[in-house]
Amino acid sequence: MKLDPDGILSRVREEGFEKVWEASAELLPQTGKEISLTGQGKPHPVAEIAQRLREAFLAMGFEEMILPTVVEEQEIYRQYGPEAPIILDRCYYLATLPRPDIGLSNEKAALIRNLGVPLDEEGIEAIQGILRDYKRGRLDADDLVEKFMETLKTSDANAIRIIREVFPEFTALKPIPTNLTLRSHLTSSWFNTLSVLQYRRTTPIKLFSVGPRYRREQSEDQTHLRSHFGASCVVLAEDVTLDIGKKVAEKLLEAFEFKNLRFQQKRATSKYYVPETEYEVFVNSKGGRWIEVADMGLYSPIALAHYDIEYPVLNLGLGVERLAMLMTKETDIRSLVYPQFYGEWSLSDAELARMVRMAQVPRTQEGKEIWASLVKTAKVEAERPSPCEVEAYNGQILNRNVTVTLYERDEGTKLLGPAAFNVIYVHDGNALGVPSSGMDNIEAVRNARERGVSTGITYLDSVAALAVSTIESEAAKAAPHDVDLRVRVAQLPSDINVEISDVGSRYITGKQKRVMIKGPVFIGIRAKFG
Repeated sequence: MKLDPDGILSRVREEGFEKVWEASAELLPQTGKEISLTGQGKPHPVAEIAQRLREAFLAMGFEEMILPTVVEEQEIYRQYGPEAPIILDRCYYLATLPRPDIGLSNEKAALIRNLGVPLDEEGIEAIQGILRDYKRGRLDADDLVEKFMETLKTSDANAIRIIREVFPEFTALKPIPTNLTLRSHLTSSWFNTLSVLQYRRTTPIKLFSVGPRYRREQSEDQTHLRSHFGASCVVLAEDVTLDIGKKVAEKLLEAFEFKNLRFQQKRATSKYYVPETEYEVFVNSKGGRWIEVADMGLYSPIALAHYDIEYPVLNLGLGVERLAMLMTKETDIRSLVYPQFYGEWSLSDAELARMVRMAQVPRTQEGKEIWASLVKTAKVEAERPSPCEVEAYNGQILNRNVTVTLYERDEGTKLLGPAAFNVIYVHDGNALGVPSSGMDNIEAVRNARERGVSTGITYLDSVAALAVSTIESEAAKAAPHDVDLRVRVAQLPSDINVEISDVGSRYITGKQKRVMIKGPVFIGIRAKFG
């Protein structure tokens, strides 16, 4: 079933959120068709590149780490020194809502009673206890409504109403900034990890992590996103040098078939690196351009000293999206990461062909046998002159005797019309009914057969399926009626029991493509119960 967003929101405006929410189960199906949990899914290109990076790091003997996403401001100062304020300018600071000191006055208690909830002295003390626990952090906000429900023995809807109307302090809260930031680069999380693991692992220690990082971009455009993924590794060892970093970069990017790398020293070194040890790594794209994909360097002894790290550390990192753009030749990072919002909607002919189907199909094994017999008989007797009637099946369905025939009553024609064996193809986004043979001189027909994707559905298949589905429905009744289905000239897919999914129809319409499933079908099917 489909939901009615406009109708639902109209009810919310008229009846109120809580009333509609409490009855919202009525808006959902109680039973449904089985949904397949098999087949091959489609990965996101960024996640796919991240996985390949993970596999490359693991193949080099690196241990995977999950690094903290929330970083205290002071960590940036310890790592960057005087450069820290500039780095922090690109960071997002976290803010939290305060826990207000709320009491339960006589006026508030009266408001609760006015809302139809009995409240004695014991209840007042219990609510005061809830408010104290919330203020002191002993009670999470997620549990607040449930505690009010339990204490006042009322519904969750009423508990929310009480909190909203009796304690407006909750709705007046304003976020208060903290000294916590979202990491803008994975390096900020490596130092604490290394300070601990240097005593728990034998050197060399090789670690890597792939995860999100956040930058305070003024706007998101073709080359900037506020959230993106980084792949970072560190090597802690007594004698680690930049040569190790170059070898790591070479092996890492070799997994993506980049074998020609260039290492270029950065003119301005980040303060958490040793001067003149920060290098950018470039790959030679197939177009001949050198593109920067990674950055590496040796951590500054000053930064390491702030964390009591006793060994030199090499760091190498790269942007996953940048590598994914290079591999996919995408030019807009928004389209790469968020194709559902920015990418051009594109369906292949094969995808679109899977969205074309018969609306009604046989449901029983007997029905499937009748359907197969109808199609087989029609193929054999298609050229029989009319008027004529040919028996296709004589047997049972749902414990009822039934005789099914194909017929054509008009004189001077044949049992089936010329379009009965048309096959439905999808070509260049168009859904087309194409003759099964002949008409090669028509370009559209020839292109559909040679380059299009066949759905495997003929007009005959679909009309016969509709007839059998109708026969099954009648057979299930206490007093079934005979069935007489005749399709003359098809003008629409629905005329021959064919439907295109909402997604497929929207795509065809949006791309200004065509649905040309029509033609002289002239298929007549009768079923007589006996």
